[in-house]
Amino acid sequence: MAESLKVGILGLTHDHAWGNLADLQQSPLGRLVAAADPHQPLLDKVSAETQCERTYLDPTEMLAKEKLDALYVFGDNKTGAELATQALQDGMPVLIEKPMAATLQGADAMLAASRTGEAPLVINWPFAWWPQLQHAYTLVSEGTLGRVFSTKYRSAHNGPKALGCTPYFYDWLYDNTLNGAGALMDYCCYGAALARSVLGLPARVTGVMTRCVHDFVAQEDNAIVVMSYQNGMSVAEASWSQIGHLTSYIGTFYGTEATAVIYNDGRLQLANAEHDGGVDLDVPAVPPHWSSATACFLNHLVSGTPIMPLCSARVGRDAQEILEAGLHSGQSGQAVSLPLPLQQ
Repeated sequence: MAESLKVGILGLTHDHAWGNLADLQQSPLGRLVAAADPHQPLLDKVSAETQCERTYLDPTEMLAKEKLDALYVFGDNKTGAELATQALQDGMPVLIEKPMAATLQGADAMLAASRTGEAPLVINWPFAWWPQLQHAYTLVSEGTLGRVFSTKYRSAHNGPKALGCTPYFYDWLYDNTLNGAGALMDYCCYGAALARSVLGLPARVTGVMTRCVHDFVAQEDNAIVVMSYQNGMSVAEASWSQIGHLTSYIGTFYGTEATAVIYNDGRLQLANAEHDGGVDLDVPAVPPHWSSATACFLNHLVSGTPIMPLCSARVGRDAQEILEAGLHSGQSGQAVSLPLPLQQ
């Protein structure tokens, strides 16, 4: 077997980094050789929990000194986008955590850098690797649902701090500059990507955002983004103030022939003319190259297997445009038409 890919990681302040690094530890396709983050305790943690060979406080120093084959980016949305853009311009393949940036301008710069540097860019949407979600996409592509005219996804918990996120993570989630917004950016992003991957870009976006419960943050802790299409509509919901998880992490595809409901516990239900109340479907195993972000990214680099469409750079960029339109709408109280004007 060929030598495994040399992987580096820029940023460790996103708590999702650790699960992805655990997947890398188990992968025969790559190994972690370098990590960079300005927080020494996080570098100590990566040294203790992985076989990382070298650590750096300065990401620029790491990029200059290391000869890498691929890069993971798991910092805040603003800094991560800037670092990813720099690496992509130099031809470095990048896997970055969702959403791909804090702003549409950041996402556009990253997409342009990927094209200029001819470097693959994969956006990790954690629910992309759910077998039930992947099978729901199969139902869509096979026509089982008929014409899909609507999608819905709700992401909710009682806020990053209450959920147990580390201070390194929630400190920047509660910062509009580093995150891009509050709950809208953090959690409506899932529904935006889901809608874009099935229905494309909407014609108009309406956003509602408010702080319902948590007065200790200056951001919205609840948000709804409604996407309007010529013959359809989609909804992305987010909450940082929900008690319990009874309605958390549930997605729905509405079609002219059937409805599919995707749960985060592994279930996939289908309702149609024969089963008005819905039935549980058997969910097949996912292809090995789509079992995780690491598997998708590294298999693409090594064997040329396709990137899951939901995780493509184009879908990630367009989801960012939906989010930015939702943010502008929520601030102005007016619906926003797409595409958004180009930023200078």
